[in-house]
Amino acid sequence: MTRPSPPSLAAPRVDGAAVDKGLKTGALGLVSSIVLAVSSTAPAYALAATLGFVVIAVGVQAPAIMLLAFVPMWLIAVAYAELNRREPDCGTTFTWAARAFGPRTGWMGGWGIIAADVIVMANLAQIAGSYGYRLVGLDGLAESALWTTVAGVAWIAVMTWVCYRGIEPTARLQRVLLSVEGVVLVAFAVYALVKVYAGTAPAGSLTPSVSWLWPSGIGWPALTEAVLLAIFIYWGWDSAVAVNEETADPTRSPGRAAIVSTVLLVGIYTVVSVATVAFAGVGTEGIGLGNEANAEDVFAALGATVFGDDLLGRVFEALLIVSVLTSAAACTQTTILPTARGTLAMAAYGALPRSFARIHPRHLTPTVSTVWMGVVSIAFYVGLTIVSENVLIDSITATGMLIAFYYGLTGFACAWQFRRAVHGPRDVLMRFLLPLLGGLFMLAVFVLACVEYADPGYGETVVGGVGGVFVVGVGALLLGVLLMVVYSRVAPAFFRGETMLDGAGDLVLADGVATVAPADPDDRRRAAARDHP
Repeated sequence: MTRPSPPSLAAPRVDGAAVDKGLKTGALGLVSSIVLAVSSTAPAYALAATLGFVVIAVGVQAPAIMLLAFVPMWLIAVAYAELNRREPDCGTTFTWAARAFGPRTGWMGGWGIIAADVIVMANLAQIAGSYGYRLVGLDGLAESALWTTVAGVAWIAVMTWVCYRGIEPTARLQRVLLSVEGVVLVAFAVYALVKVYAGTAPAGSLTPSVSWLWPSGIGWPALTEAVLLAIFIYWGWDSAVAVNEETADPTRSPGRAAIVSTVLLVGIYTVVSVATVAFAGVGTEGIGLGNEANAEDVFAALGATVFGDDLLGRVFEALLIVSVLTSAAACTQTTILPTARGTLAMAAYGALPRSFARIHPRHLTPTVSTVWMGVVSIAFYVGLTIVSENVLIDSITATGMLIAFYYGLTGFACAWQFRRAVHGPRDVLMRFLLPLLGGLFMLAVFVLACVEYADPGYGETVVGGVGGVFVVGVGALLLGVLLMVVYSRVAPAFFRGETMLDGAGDLVLADGVATVAPADPDDRRRAAARDHP
C-alpha cells in the first residue's frame, strides 16, 4: 500500500483572496465575528481579576486607564483590518510579519501568539474550575489546588472538543455565553450607580466625576503598571481575524469585527469601572477597592453588597458567579481557535510539521493543531501547578509582554507593507500612520514592561536576582528563538524563503499545489466532493 503524502504547501497569495487551507468558508457572519472577538477578551473575568489591581495603582482614575489602553488597541485593530483586507490569512501576525520582514520574524510572531495563548489557558482553566465549584456551593473544593486543577483540565478538554467539532457550534455557544455575561455586567453597573445616587451605597462610596476619565497627576511607575494591566484585559479581539478564512466576506468582516469589538469593550470597561469605583470607593478596608484582599476578584467581594439580599438580588448574585465562569470558559474556547489556526497556517507554509495542517474531512477544522493546543495547555497548566502556584501567577502577568510583542509586530508589519502603496489621505492615515503609532506604543509598553518586571520586588518569584515575571516573559521568547533554530535545521525551505517569500515579497510555492491536501486518500475524495459538488 502506498504511504499517503503529507499536506502540500499553500498556494501563492492573491490580493483580497484567502489561500484555501481546507477550512469551512462562509461559516461566520459579521455578528458572529464580533461575538467571538468580545468573548475572547472575557470581559467579566478580566474585570474581576484586574480592576482591583488597577485601582490600587491609580485610585479613582482607573476609568481613565481603561480609556488610555483603548487607544493602542484601536490602532492595532486598524492594522489588523488593513492587513486582513489585503491578505485574509488565518496565520495573521505570522503570515503578515513573514511577508514584511522575512520568515524568521514571521515565525517569532506566530510563536508569540502560541506562547501567550498557552500561558493564559492555565489561568482561564483555574478560574473556570474554581468558579464551577463555587456555583454549586462546593467552596472547599474551590480552595483546593488539586480539585481546581482537575476541573480546569476538564474545562480545557471540553472546550478543545467543541472547537474540534466545528466553527459553527463554537459560534452558537459563544452567543449564549456572551449574552449572559453582558446582561449581568449591565445589571451590576446599574445596581451600583442607582445605590450611589440614591445614597444607599455603603460608607466609602464616591460620586462619579469627569476627572476620573483623565490620567492627570499619575506617576510614571503607577501609570506603567496600570496600562500594562489594562492592555491585558483588552487582549483577545484578534480571534475574530484568526477565523477570517471561515468568515463570509473574509476581507472585510473580520477587520470590522476587530474594530467594533474594541469600541464595545472600551464602553463596557469604562462604565463598569466607574460604577465599581463609585460604589466601593478606593479605601483599604472592607469592600474598598484599595483593599488588597479584594483585588483578585472584585465581583466576589462586591456582588452580595451591590445586588442585596432580596430574591432578584440573589438571582443576579448567582448570575454574577455564572458570568465570570462562562467568561473564563468562553475565553478558553476562543483561545484555542486562533492558536489552532495559527499553527495550521505555519504548517501550510512549511514553518511547522505538515501534520499540523490536517483538516477534518467533515467538521473542516484543524485536527492536529486543535488537539495539540489542548494537550500542551493541559500539560503546561498541570506542570506549573505542581511546580509552584506563584510561578503560575507570574506567568500570567508575563503574558502582557508577549501580547505587546506580537501586537506591536503587526502594527509595524502593516506600516512596512503599505509604505509604498498609499494612494491618498485615507491610506496614509489608516495603512501607515495609525498602525505605525500602534506599533510604537506597543514597543514602548514592551520596554517598560521589561524594566518593571525585572525588578525583583515585582511579582511572586525571583530568579537569580531578577523578577520572575521578566524571566517568564523573556524566557518564552528565547524559547521561541531556540525552537526556530532547531526547526530551521529540520525544514530549512521555509527559512530560506522558498515556500513563503520571493525577492519581490510575494508568496511562492515549492511544488505549485494550490490547496492543502488532506493526508488521507479518503479525506482527499471528500474534500474534492466538497469543493466540486
